[in-house]
Order: sequence, then structure tokens, then C-alpha cells
Amino acid sequence: MMTRQKTRQIHVGSIPVGGGSPVSVQSMTKTDTRDVNATANQVLSLESAGCEIIRLAVPDMEAAQALGKIKSQLSNLKSQIPLVADIHFDWRLALEAIKQGIDGLRLNPGNIGASWKVKEVVEAAKERNIPIRIGVNAGSLERELLQKYGHPTPEALLESAEGHIRILEDMSFTNIKVSLKASNVMKTIESYRLFSKKYDYPLHIGISEAGPSFTGMVKSAVGLGILLSEGIGDTMRVSLTAEPEEEVRVAYEILKSLGLRQHGAEIISCPTCGRCQIDLKPIAQEVEKALTDIKKPISVAVMGCVVNGPGEAREADFGIAGGKGMGLVFKKGEVVKKVKEEELLKALIDLINKE
Repeated sequence: MMTRQKTRQIHVGSIPVGGGSPVSVQSMTKTDTRDVNATANQVLSLESAGCEIIRLAVPDMEAAQALGKIKSQLSNLKSQIPLVADIHFDWRLALEAIKQGIDGLRLNPGNIGASWKVKEVVEAAKERNIPIRIGVNAGSLERELLQKYGHPTPEALLESAEGHIRILEDMSFTNIKVSLKASNVMKTIESYRLFSKKYDYPLHIGISEAGPSFTGMVKSAVGLGILLSEGIGDTMRVSLTAEPEEEVRVAYEILKSLGLRQHGAEIISCPTCGRCQIDLKPIAQEVEKALTDIKKPISVAVMGCVVNGPGEAREADFGIAGGKGMGLVFKKGEVVKKVKEEELLKALIDLINKE
């Protein structure tokens, strides 16, 4: 049983982050934020996929002013999902985002100029109880730190985070969460390890620019899996060059594999081998497709032979175990029926849908 690192708790809208609360799943819209309808629709799609916090890019004032319209459109559709404004360099965008009702900011205070500008943002955030995420990234490290360390090392990422934290703490602002991301898996892991030894601010974890779907899934599963197994991480994003809903699905699979969250169907299926006497691959694919929208946590075993099949199917909530041209259908450890191979898929899905 893994032990979570003790961190203080903040709230992004209604979602608690840190302090032992469940690891929340985030993503980021990939639309032009200035396009209110497209962005609101993607937010709703992400929410339907199980996303709990959504970040929006705010590159200019038009995008900042669109935030209120997006929030209003979502509210009319009964959506209260927290939205975070991604701000770089211009403090006026942060102030406008707060004015428009944003639930959180991703903003590095050291990058927005004079201290009076930071203070204006901090005071506005305090007034609305809006948290700030300090987002350190190896790809945008300060020039002086690159000169000092030569490369964006874990120590350099930590020092960058510390500098931003000091700016906010000196203004008596501690409603903070922190991320220290790199595209390199081991560099990311070590950065978070170093930080978690010194601070109890909640951590947003992720592998930045992880890559296209397959590569990004592997890198994210390894990096985030290691961190989560060590108790590090309070909220997470899987960054993929893919649709944002895919990021959400992968994040939940990582959390489910570690026993940290239960969300939707967990599908157990055998890789198939010479023992398999049914055409299992299309059955497994169709089961996965059919259960995509299920939110209730269930385990479903799709097994192809008589060696491991019955045992796995019996331990799952629902399952099938194949034999020669036929198979057994299980529910809660009991055999429900024996059917022909071509009837296995329908029998399993019908059984699940009756629940």
C-alpha cells in the first residue's frame, strides 16, 4: 500500500487538490479560446470523459474576455467544471481572467515584470480565493539558470520553482500548487522528488510534450506511474499530441492501475497465444468500444483459453473465458451461461447493461 506525500490542500473551484484528496485529472482545451462555442463544446466533451479541471490558453485580451462567455455558456448547460487560465508574461491578462470568473491561474510571477504588477494579480486572486499554479518547464527555464547549470537539470527546475514561490510568499500568498515538467522522464521524476523533500505545496504532475499517442502514453505511464507510486502527485495531466479526451482516458488508466482511482471499466484481456481457440482480438476491441462511456467502476475480463481464463473471469465483476468455439460467461464469480463463440460478445455486453 503506497503512502501519499503529505501536502496542504487548496481548491480549484469545487475540486480539492492535495491534503489527501483523490488525485484529480486535468486536460487542456486545444481550441482557439476566442472561439467561444468550439471551446465550450470541447470543455463539455472533456467533462463527459471524466476530466475534473480544464486549462485554457489565454494568449491575448480577446481570449481573456472570452472566458466569461465560455463560463456563462457552460453554466447555462449546468456545467460547473473548474477552468484555469494559462497566462504568460502579461499581468493584464491575469486580471481580466479573474474578472471574467476564472477558477485558477497558471502563471509564473517571475515572468510578468515589476513587483507591482505581480501584486495586483495577487491581490485580485486573494479577493476571489483563486489559486495560482507555478508551472516550471524545462523548455522555458530562465536564462540565468541555464547559464548557471548549463542545461535544464532537476536542480535548475527546483531553483526556478523556489524563486517563483518566494515572490508569492513575500506577498503573503500561499494558495499555490506547483509543477516541474520536462519532456525527459527521469529529469521530471527527479525534479518532483527534490521538490517534495522540501515543500508541502500540492503538486500538479505531468511529462511535458510527451509525444504522439503511443509514445506519449508510454512515457506518461512510466513517469507518472513512478511518481504516483512514491506518493508524489495531487493532480495530473497526460500531455499527448492527440485529442484531449484521450489524455483523460490515459490518466485514469494510470490511476486505476495503481489503485488510486476507480473510474469506468477496467478491462482485463489476455494477449492471446497458441492456446487460444477463439478469435479474441475483435471481441476485446468491441468490449472496449462498448464500455467507453461507462462511468461506474467495474472490472471486465475478456479471456481466450482454459488455462488462465476461468480464474481471471471469476475474479472480475463480469467476464468471458473462451474454449474451443465456445465460452463461459461469468458474473461476480459465477458462471451464468455457456454460449457459442459468435454469441460471446452480445452475451457479455447484455449482462453488463442489465446492471
